[in-house]
Amino acid sequence: MTHLLFSYGTLRYPAVQEATFGRRMPMRDAVLPGYVLDTVVIGDARVVELSGSAEHPFARRTGDPADVVDGVVIELTDAELAAADDYEVDDYARVSVTLAGGETAWMYVDATDLPEETAAP
Repeated sequence: MTHLLFSYGTLRYPAVQEATFGRRMPMRDAVLPGYVLDTVVIGDARVVELSGSAEHPFARRTGDPADVVDGVVIELTDAELAAADDYEVDDYARVSVTLAGGETAWMYVDATDLPEETAAP
C-alpha cells in the first residue's frame, strides 16, 4: 500500500530522507490551504543532529483558505510511513489533511497543538 505524505519541513532534505528511508524520495510540489508555518523546538538529539537544527517548522491550522503552506508530496510504503513516524518523534502527530488539489495526505503537526483533523492510530 502507498501513502501520500505532505512535507513542508525536514523530510524534504536529502540527508534526512537517506537516513530515514534509505534513499532519496521522489517529490512533487503541493499546497495546503488553511495553514501557516510556525516553529517547534525539538528535544530529540538524534533528530537535531540529522536535520542540523533544534527548531523545526510545523503547520498550524488557521482555517482561512487564504493562508497556505507550500510543500511537497512524497509517496511512501507502509514501512516508509512507519520510518517517518519514528523520525518525527513525540513532538509531532500525524494527521490527515486535504491538499489544494483535492488529494488527501498525511502530514505531521505539533503534537501539543492538534487540529480537528483525524489523528493517525
